Amino acid sequence: MRRNIVHIGAGELTYAIREIVEQAGRLEALGVTMSWENIGDPVQKGERIPDWIKDIVADLVRDDASYAYCPTRGEPATREFLATRVNTRGGAQIGPNDILFFNGLGDAVSKALGFLRREARVIGPSPAYSTHSSAEGAHAGDGPLTYTLDPDQGWQPDLDEIRQKVRYNPSIAGILLINPDNPTGVVYSRSTLEGVVEIARQFDLFVMCDEVYINITYNGAPAVHLSDVIGDVCGLSLKGISKEVPWPGSRCGWVEFYNQDADPIFARFAKSLVDAKMLEVCSTTLPQRAIPRIMGDARYAAHLARRAAEFKHRAAEACAVLSGVPGITVNEPQGAFYLTVLFDRGALTQSMSLPIPDGRVQRVVEEFTAAPAEADFRFVYYLMGATGIVVVPLSSFCCERHGFRITLLECDDERRQGIFKTLARVIPEYQASGAAAPVLQVGGN
Repeated sequence: MRRNIVHIGAGELTYAIREIVEQAGRLEALGVTMSWENIGDPVQKGERIPDWIKDIVADLVRDDASYAYCPTRGEPATREFLATRVNTRGGAQIGPNDILFFNGLGDAVSKALGFLRREARVIGPSPAYSTHSSAEGAHAGDGPLTYTLDPDQGWQPDLDEIRQKVRYNPSIAGILLINPDNPTGVVYSRSTLEGVVEIARQFDLFVMCDEVYINITYNGAPAVHLSDVIGDVCGLSLKGISKEVPWPGSRCGWVEFYNQDADPIFARFAKSLVDAKMLEVCSTTLPQRAIPRIMGDARYAAHLARRAAEFKHRAAEACAVLSGVPGITVNEPQGAFYLTVLFDRGALTQSMSLPIPDGRVQRVVEEFTAAPAEADFRFVYYLMGATGIVVVPLSSFCCERHGFRITLLECDDERRQGIFKTLARVIPEYQASGAAAPVLQVGGN
């Protein structure tokens, strides 16, 4: 073409979670029975939605208003309901116009990062959920800026590292948090959150926090909302119903802006997101209308508590099986429904493999691993071919360390326990396959 039409950040648009599904699909077509432990969809993994929630949605489906456009910012009654929930906690105080609905948090992340000035960067965690790191890198046309979540400190970030990176990179305009975190399952402590806010205050930044898992915490980790600690610093929280109701197919999420009137630049940024949504008219009406009825129902708290207890049980179950496996580190999650398994440095090599009885599957896996790639990708592909277990390599989460993320979503107890036991068996087998063969001494004295 006479002009290059490709966006400068097109090369940053990668999403290994879905890409691996395509690869696994080829193995499934060859007869491999797959265990889809890669995608965070509770419904797909067998979780049943309570009948009382279905009744609420069914009742709204009968209402003609559920089929109409809603106001651009979102349903007024729903935004009023959500603002009241924030204000009741006693931290930052917001109004309905501080809330803006999107078609899922992926849409919110894309808009929030995509409408930043290109020179303005947002530093985020590593490991990082791919939607955030890819969107930030794409908007800037460069690799994402990151701070490290430390596995030796339970995946908590090092505030000094964040401070130093912010201090010496004036392009950084915001700090991203994911709390509870995906993929590590860590819940940020109050002191960590307060420390990040203080850094933002010191360097005149905004704080952006993905809180889609904020109501899925366990193991004694309290859920501290960004609004509880933001004080007078500009910030925005991303929330949704896909994980906690769960209703991932609703594609319904929202942004809460805090202190947007405290800074004219931040206020203009917030308005740009509203203006962009106006071009789309609005987000989907039905799930917005359901939120006050579901979250305001007296049964909702018990529903959340039951789910948190189940994920706590599954996390402990997984750690009990995997913690004794040599060559890996496993930190028990405190929130969300993922477990990150970290390989020791140097534990993986490009010569390792697993036996795959079906020659056709073997050839496809060899095709997947023929091109140079991170060593944990090789492990993931051999794991798929040999066992059918589909996980996500940790290096795909914008991380220099090797490992993998697995979900805690499988509802069939026997199947779930079998998956963890299979991992405990094949990880040492995989690592042993790369051991150097003994050198034979021939002749000599």
